[in-house]
Amino acid sequence: MITLTPTAADQLHQVMQEKGLDNHALRVFVSGGGCSGLSYGMTFAEGPDIGDQVFEAGKVQVVVDPGSIQYLDGAEIDYIDSLMGGGFRIENPNAVRSCACGSSFQTGAGEQGTPCS
Repeated sequence: MITLTPTAADQLHQVMQEKGLDNHALRVFVSGGGCSGLSYGMTFAEGPDIGDQVFEAGKVQVVVDPGSIQYLDGAEIDYIDSLMGGGFRIENPNAVRSCACGSSFQTGAGEQGTPCS
């Protein structure tokens, strides 16, 4: 299961309304690459695909493909707004190592990439 903090859910809902994506879902996924081996990704989707896991977070529907859920199960998405820059952050209990960029991670299974530059 993936959860969104109330702040993240509100921010996503606002963005979706501004872009006219009221009937869309947030797709969260993992792809190979990045400084630590795996990278997070988020995009808007028209709805779930066959086999997707679906979660509700306030007014936002979250969908995750079967290949990504093993890396994201238990993760929480938050929205940080600060003077140093804001954005969405994923707190992932499956990550044993994360890169300073915050968008790349390594799991206990040892998936890894090239070091950060």
